[in-house]
Amino acid sequence: MESFLIQASIYLLAAVIAVPIATRLGLGSVLGYLLAGIIIGPAFGLVGSEIQNLQHFAEFGVVMMLFIIGLELEPRALWDMRHKLLGLGFLQITLTASMIAAGAASFGLAWPSAIAIGLTFSLSSTAIVMQTLSEKKLTHTQGGRSVFSVLLAQDIAVIPMLALLPLLAIHGLNEHSSADHGTHAVSLVDGLPGWGVTLVTLAAVGLVILFGLFGTRPLFHFIHGAKLREMYTAVALMTVVVIASLMNLVGLSPALGTFLAGVVLANSEFKHELEASIQPFKGLLLGLFFITVGSGIDFEIILAAPVFIIGLTLLIMFSKGLVLFVLATLFGIKGRDKWLFTLGLAQAGEFGLVLVGFVVAQNIVPDHLLPILLIIIALTMLLTPLFFILHGFLAKRLVKTFGHHEMDEINGEGPVIIAGVGRFGQIVNSMVRTAGHETTVLDNDIETIKLMRRFGVKAFFGDPTRPELLNASGLATAATLVVALDDKDAAIRLVEMARRAQPDLHIVARAFDRQHVYRLYRAGADDIVREMFDSSLRAGRYVLENVGMSEYEAHEHEIAFYKADRHAMIELAKLWKPELKLEDNAAYIDRAMELNKAMEFELMSRESETDQP
Repeated sequence: MESFLIQASIYLLAAVIAVPIATRLGLGSVLGYLLAGIIIGPAFGLVGSEIQNLQHFAEFGVVMMLFIIGLELEPRALWDMRHKLLGLGFLQITLTASMIAAGAASFGLAWPSAIAIGLTFSLSSTAIVMQTLSEKKLTHTQGGRSVFSVLLAQDIAVIPMLALLPLLAIHGLNEHSSADHGTHAVSLVDGLPGWGVTLVTLAAVGLVILFGLFGTRPLFHFIHGAKLREMYTAVALMTVVVIASLMNLVGLSPALGTFLAGVVLANSEFKHELEASIQPFKGLLLGLFFITVGSGIDFEIILAAPVFIIGLTLLIMFSKGLVLFVLATLFGIKGRDKWLFTLGLAQAGEFGLVLVGFVVAQNIVPDHLLPILLIIIALTMLLTPLFFILHGFLAKRLVKTFGHHEMDEINGEGPVIIAGVGRFGQIVNSMVRTAGHETTVLDNDIETIKLMRRFGVKAFFGDPTRPELLNASGLATAATLVVALDDKDAAIRLVEMARRAQPDLHIVARAFDRQHVYRLYRAGADDIVREMFDSSLRAGRYVLENVGMSEYEAHEHEIAFYKADRHAMIELAKLWKPELKLEDNAAYIDRAMELNKAMEFELMSRESETDQP
């Protein structure tokens, strides 16, 4: 226990120091994690043999990441990507593998070994690339979507690769390697005929789909009855872990299985709740994975032959980049998106680390090449954040040279987020939607969400005041946030949080009374609506019509009163002090009396002007 706490302290301390520094320098969090791993590993030797086991655990972050990606991708959107998946993705794998295999064969390797190495290096790092795209807000650009299509195709291709690579095994090669891999995981398909494996695999996939369609709703309803925040997190983790385990048992990629589950759940009302619950664990595990990659780099091998190792690393990345550049040209990817596609996928990935160990264990690649291949893969991953920095530089140069580019299409949630769909929020939502604008509706009342969904409204269950849930609902790309929560304090917290996260966001907030208006004003709301004020104005207008005013006169008086009251509200908000009761705030009372007299005088003057012939 003591050693565990010491090791945990080392990893966390390295991350806490290195990542913020790297982020402030514009290098990105991924490079920060990698550098943290290098510092505690090769540099100072603070970590030991536990790094291999830890890396397998940390790879679960990749699984969680693909689950979240699946949640953001509706089945229709996945179907729309089929051409890029089959065309762009397949061609990238085939051409890259062929080029690198030919290069490996030119170094004197047997063709089976060369093909295995080519297939290994044809894969890119889903973890590094998607994390970096998200941080730089490039996920929804044309280049970002193309990158994701190729990454998804690669993840799918891992399955047939694992099935076909053993056919390349060379007898007599690595005679001692097989003995090192004597343990086998539990499997549901071992010993089954081919048709049996197929049936079991399809049954597992079908079970995942059925659970997503019919199992999550009653499960979340059951959990909702407990009224415990941690139970939602437990359900989200259980969903990912159980599906990943099931995929492992049938020989499929856990990442691919959880991605499929995410796609199935993309239209669920619990989508954002699942995403928000998983997000913190995903971030930590991905960070841990990057640290283990950095700490696993053996600089002794690099220093023994620096020109050869670094030269080979750059040659592989150049070869991949060349293939990617040609494909980008053929598929009509232009400008900065082309460079994003080329530079973003030029590395090897985490699945490559798995495949290298696999092909060595299967007597396909000689033992002595294992450490060299692992080093090259790690170095390509280490260089990737620098390639993204290079892309940023090239993108700026392109804009200066060719002018401002048209804005990229955003395929996220609607531009309007409505937090709280009681009587107030429902009317706002209906009005915005009837005008042709998409909305994202959030509420922590499950019955309300069910009712909204019955009427065809895309509503999602969850607490809007949770930062991770708000971010998952599309805060980064939203134009307007409507705060219509019944809890006064929660509304204040939400406005403050949204304003900090997005300074340019327009916030419309519902207030209960004058003091709530002042608090919302201080928190950063742009437009504040007292829930009874507008209805009271309309009622007052009806009264004026019935005591002798014409409809026009009553309407004009209503508008004038509204403007005067709004002006007074802004003036008084500057004098309001939350620590004082209103009756104890002399400056506030004096100014309020002055504004009331001014309002009465102005309105009476308007009436006298109207009465004159």
